[in-house]
Amino acid sequence: MQSIAPTNVVEIALPVPLRQSFSYLAPKGQAAPTTGQLVLAPFGSRDLVGVVIPKTDKNNYDHTKLKELKSCYNTELAIPEELLRLCLWLTHYYQHPLGEVLQSSIPPQLRQGKTPTASQQWQLTTEGKGLPETALKRSPKQQEILLYLQKHHYFLDEQRSEIGFNTSTLKALTDKKLIEKCEAQARAVNSSTLLKEPHLKLNSEQEAAVKAVRFKQATASLLHGATGSGKTEVYLQLCAQALEADKQVLILVPEIGLSPQTVGRFRSRFNSPLVELHSGISEAQRARNWLDAKNGHARIIIGTRLAALSPVKELGLIIVDEEHDNSYKQQDGLRYSARDLCVYRAHKLNIPIVLGSATPSLETLKQTLNKHYQHIVLKQRAAGTQAPELRCLDLKDQPQQAGLCAQSLTAIKQTLGQGKQVLVFQNRRGYAAVQLCHHCGWMSECPRCSASMTLHSRPARLHCHHCDWRTRPAQQCPNCQHDQLESRGIGTEQIEQELNRLFEDSDVIRIDRDSSRSKKAFTANLERIHSGKPCILVGTQMLAKGHHFKNLALVIITDADQGFLSPDFRGMEKMGQLLMQVAGRAGREQERGLVLLQSHRPEHPLLQLLCQRGYYNFARQLLAERQHNRMPPYSHLALFKAECKRPENATALLEHIAALYQRNNPPSAEHSLLGPMPCAMERIQDRYRFQLLIKSQSRTQLRQITSPLVEAIENNALSKRVRWSLDIDPQESN
Repeated sequence: MQSIAPTNVVEIALPVPLRQSFSYLAPKGQAAPTTGQLVLAPFGSRDLVGVVIPKTDKNNYDHTKLKELKSCYNTELAIPEELLRLCLWLTHYYQHPLGEVLQSSIPPQLRQGKTPTASQQWQLTTEGKGLPETALKRSPKQQEILLYLQKHHYFLDEQRSEIGFNTSTLKALTDKKLIEKCEAQARAVNSSTLLKEPHLKLNSEQEAAVKAVRFKQATASLLHGATGSGKTEVYLQLCAQALEADKQVLILVPEIGLSPQTVGRFRSRFNSPLVELHSGISEAQRARNWLDAKNGHARIIIGTRLAALSPVKELGLIIVDEEHDNSYKQQDGLRYSARDLCVYRAHKLNIPIVLGSATPSLETLKQTLNKHYQHIVLKQRAAGTQAPELRCLDLKDQPQQAGLCAQSLTAIKQTLGQGKQVLVFQNRRGYAAVQLCHHCGWMSECPRCSASMTLHSRPARLHCHHCDWRTRPAQQCPNCQHDQLESRGIGTEQIEQELNRLFEDSDVIRIDRDSSRSKKAFTANLERIHSGKPCILVGTQMLAKGHHFKNLALVIITDADQGFLSPDFRGMEKMGQLLMQVAGRAGREQERGLVLLQSHRPEHPLLQLLCQRGYYNFARQLLAERQHNRMPPYSHLALFKAECKRPENATALLEHIAALYQRNNPPSAEHSLLGPMPCAMERIQDRYRFQLLIKSQSRTQLRQITSPLVEAIENNALSKRVRWSLDIDPQESN
């Protein structure tokens, strides 16, 4: 062995599914790259972008076996130390290859070593600044831009569509030499110019909530506020305190659909530079925003799950809105919880984190009961309105029209007559759940999945929502050639059509993934609703959270029984959260709203508890049941999944793991194994799916059990023919 000076050798994490790092030589004539720097490394027949990580305990290297790095990227793109430590913890906790974890934290454009061009902004020219406010009144769209720039001085080019300014109007003003486009400039904001508009007056509960959050301390707080209780105003005023202390703020929202309104609220309130980090922006913009957060230029960072892995130079506060939402847990690749990652990050940085929700997860509630988190409660609605009335309707033996009973239809008619809006909630898109032959029982099943194909009417098609397979609806049964085909199960399209027939003079607006494929269509529908005119909304969970409809007085939930039928032990929790989130859309202004829950089991004790005593008491009861059954959050789970077009390969791999588990771990009440068994959806895209679940009373013990199992899978030849994964703290069992 030939020993080489350690300074010439670097350890690199590469984006490959291997749980190890790789040693390389620094490029000739160059100093060794520093920790966190991006490098281009030869790997087999490919060149991969990797990240320099701290050296391992290797001492000697064989010069003949070490390859030389091809190049080192600009240090401006390097991953800072704090984010690198966070990724190392993520690798350890979720047992995922470090190279893939680091790759998830870097925008695609930066992985290619490309430094993005600077952001562009629009501003008034010298001539434009001298115009009076009414100078362009004959051109309303140009006048709107003029007034905006006179008030705000500039806007970024990527904000253009968000604000509603089109390119033709901007070109017209540019041709007149009234506005110009130039490189965006960093702007120092002092405390006197921090606010664009004054804070709203807080009620006593909101004021206590703001005071309860202590800065420069590792405190986690659950802001448990009823829908409409003013959680966002608390966020805004906490954000102001962090900005005044010259710190950055990271705000997470569960879905892209909620991002524009959150961004709008914060941009309207603050002068501080704000950036977005989510998949809805271009790759170039995401790269620019990532760098702005890293170098401290961006003071407010708002994003979805992936923003939790962004570098933030001077982070002083983290806010996770709708902390209970399943969207914070990634379901493929690196299966991590952005919420839990943020809690760990805040602890390590010694800063506060606020977890907000009207329906907190049981995991977070347990932490408050154990006094690990502060429990800050907002009981009253910010506008002083009462919480909506929840009323259960018994569907047994009741005739229905498109899933709505007579009492619901009467309530719709009365509400529209009062000039109010109605929301009919059905969490299934399409026209019907399945097409069925009344003669032989044939059903429209997907040829590639263990699922029925949903019938859509506009355009007419059968559509599998799991693998996206589409085909024309059957005109006659392919099994017996009979033409007596029926549709079973009700979707949003069917409800929309029936309500259009029953209420011809009313506007019926359907909002689901099919009707909102374009941002323009979704925005147009929201504008129709926000106009306040009487209408009937028909929607899925896209409408369940975050939206504020001032004139919405009645909510009808067509099927409140879904949680009772779920095979998932979290089914009741998810049902309660969804019902309360949907119910919270009603009566957000001066008048009390009404929520009708249609159910075939209205007497169910948990449903009655939810309606009569609210979500908190409902959740406490679920916690008691979980504790009795030793289920999360009173235990910890690891879920191994294997899928393959040959089911015997998937089951053989998991059976090997099960045998190894039993050989290494004597029987104990502290841990257990369930499986292998088919997943709830056994086949998707012609791949058969199986799972094996390990439960332990201790996180440490769970890792001790699973680590050798992961190593055994990687050393098993079947792992090359089977797609497998490990999910720590799984949120879904499908």
